[in-house]
Amino acid sequence: MFGNKSKRDAEVSVDALIGSQVEIRGDVIFSGGLYVDGRISGKVMAEEGSNAVLTLAEHGFIEGEVRASVVVISGRLEGDVHATERVELTPSARVTGNVHYQTVEMSAGAQLNGRLVHSGAMAALPAPEQKPANQKSKKAEAAEA
Repeated sequence: MFGNKSKRDAEVSVDALIGSQVEIRGDVIFSGGLYVDGRISGKVMAEEGSNAVLTLAEHGFIEGEVRASVVVISGRLEGDVHATERVELTPSARVTGNVHYQTVEMSAGAQLNGRLVHSGAMAALPAPEQKPANQKSKKAEAAEA
């Protein structure tokens, strides 16, 4: 309560700002911190290997896929989200698409029309076994006998 700042406040650094009067049609590639208060129609992707933070403001809108280390959503997003570290959905967040995350924080009031997909879950599953085309299953062999 008294001067208690969250870890999130300490790590937010804005290197680029897309203001409320700006509309971008096309893909955006960034590193560092990107704060979106305007509108983007296209993919928003962090440079490969960068520790990037994307913040979508309450009145911001993105129509397209999003990829970054940390994604904080307060506005409207239509597309899939891929975060290698963390996704935060604030109470005003409106997401239509799947959210792929390592860690997720979803506040009461946030709306998600899609699936939450833990990125570690897919890596933990073994690859399905492939049978050669000429090898019959045991059920097929029993049915022939």
